[in-house]
Amino acid sequence: MSDNHVDPSGNTEAFRAFTRTTPDSEASSKVPYFVIGGVVALVVVALLAWLTL
Repeated sequence: MSDNHVDPSGNTEAFRAFTRTTPDSEASSKVPYFVIGGVVALVVVALLAWLTL
């Protein structure tokens, strides 16, 4: 009698197909946020330094 339930961990190829994920197209790099944050912080520091003169 054959088993109708296939366990993905029983076969390496099936397990890899089961665990394989595709990269999200919406997932983007956070580098632009860090660059913009650094520029804003630099502008704030420069503004505070100018106001203290």
